[in-house]
Amino acid sequence: MQAEHPVLEDEDYGALAEFRFALRQFQAFSGERAAEKGLTPQQHQALLALRAAPAQEATVGFVARRLLLKPHSATGLVDRLEKLGLVTRHAMATDRRRARLQLTPSALELLASLSATHREEIRRLRPLLQNLLERFG
Repeated sequence: MQAEHPVLEDEDYGALAEFRFALRQFQAFSGERAAEKGLTPQQHQALLALRAAPAQEATVGFVARRLLLKPHSATGLVDRLEKLGLVTRHAMATDRRRARLQLTPSALELLASLSATHREEIRRLRPLLQNLLERFG
């Protein structure tokens, strides 16, 4: 038996399309800003996730969960960040097989610059996004 879906009006489709377009514009903006700093969008997102993580949760597994990656892909991403001098690994006292990840001072500086730019863009987009979200009422 197939689940029934509510009937959508043309306005609903228009709102969904506009919302997805606004998200893609923000993603493009974000990718361009990251590239200007020598990062891929995924590297930028990993740094942001690690910066926001509680210290004991800042692991490769955390990066995998936050970026929706398979563990081996997250390991490769963290390896590349480590080679760039943006992340260091520190063995956990409770389980030496796991490593806590820490951002380096250069990563913190880079991320602060990127985050300030992103916050300005989000503030610019806020009225548009609020309007679109209200259309979903």
